Amino acid sequence: MKIDIERLGLKGVEVDPETLFDFPKGLAGFEHCHRFKLFHEEGKPTLFWLQSVDDFKVMFQVVAPELLDLEYQIELSEEDCKLLELAQPGEAAVVVIVYGDEAQGGKIAANTRSPLILNLNSRRGMQKVLADFQPTLVFRGR
Repeated sequence: MKIDIERLGLKGVEVDPETLFDFPKGLAGFEHCHRFKLFHEEGKPTLFWLQSVDDFKVMFQVVAPELLDLEYQIELSEEDCKLLELAQPGEAAVVVIVYGDEAQGGKIAANTRSPLILNLNSRRGMQKVLADFQPTLVFRGR
């Protein structure tokens, strides 16, 4: 399978369909997008891109919350685990969507209230909207 990654100016990028993540319910505002390719640019191993293969104009930057000094303790319902085909907690990874916030002068912001949960084994994903999110900030000496 070949895809175009318009935002990065790449055409005809070879993608193995077995490496795609399936989001059965899509993402908020992008419910029509179910299949995504997760990748990172060479030399940038901590910043990932989530590219829709259902709509090539849809692409998100995602990072592990630890890079933002955030820790999550997310309780998944039985329905969530079934959707993700999640058998063990160790199969899951959490990422957050980051974006440039023009209202804040182009500063980087993160959607911390709606992290993405990825099952690394089944390659299924979901966006978990957290109604009562109280982030745990971890301050590390730099």
